[in-house]
Parts: sequence; C-alpha cells; structure tokens
Amino acid sequence: MTRIATGTFDVQLTPQPATPGHEASQVGRMAISKRFHGDLAGTSLGEMLAHRTEVAGSAGYVAMEHVEATLAGREGSFVLMHTGEMNRGQPTLTVQVVPDSGTGGLTGLSGRLSIDIRDGRHFYELAYELT
Repeated sequence: MTRIATGTFDVQLTPQPATPGHEASQVGRMAISKRFHGDLAGTSLGEMLAHRTEVAGSAGYVAMEHVEATLAGREGSFVLMHTGEMNRGQPTLTVQVVPDSGTGGLTGLSGRLSIDIRDGRHFYELAYELT
C-alpha cells in the first residue's frame, strides 16, 4: 500500500572544487545539506554533479543523498538518487529511494520523492511503501 508523506525542507548547496584532473570537463560539484520537516523529519548529506550547456535553459544534474530521519514513527536511514534535466527551460526531475538502501526502522523502504518550490520555499511529497 502506497503512503504519502509531505512537508518542507531547507537546503544548503555549497560549491566544491572540481575533481583534480577533471577541471576541463566543466562539471560542477556541490555539497548538499538538508533538514526535512513534516511527515519525514531529519537531515541529509549528499553530493551533486551538474553541467550547464551553452544553450540557455539547458542543463543536467545527478546527485546522491544520504537521509537520516523518522518516517511513520520509524527511525533509520536511506539514500535518494536524483536525476534532473532542464531542456531549454522545461524541467524534468526524478528522485527515488535507492533499492535496499533503508536501514534500521526504514529497512524495506521504497518510493519516489517530488519537489515543488513556491515563493522561495521547498516542499516535498514522498510516495512510499514501507514493509
């Protein structure tokens, strides 16, 4: 049975230097730090790789994010995998729980997270199953 968790999160993105020897790739790196509020309560740390093209409004990013949180009264951790694309201004984003990444009370967690940014605030909706 799929359940829905909703709330907000605060995010801090910190630019990181290019991997030594990879500066010419023009792939940007960012450290991710989040605090989740609402049905999913906790923190996360992660890393993002991104590239903007010469075409305005076109870019792509991938990220891995380790979340330590409480969900449905159960404490544990899991990993989120992000794949984002901006195709001439049209965004596409997929954020999913990495299979079998749940630990502790969140062992068996699966699902997808959607993000909505309104008036400078970040909202999430996690559609999940927890066995």
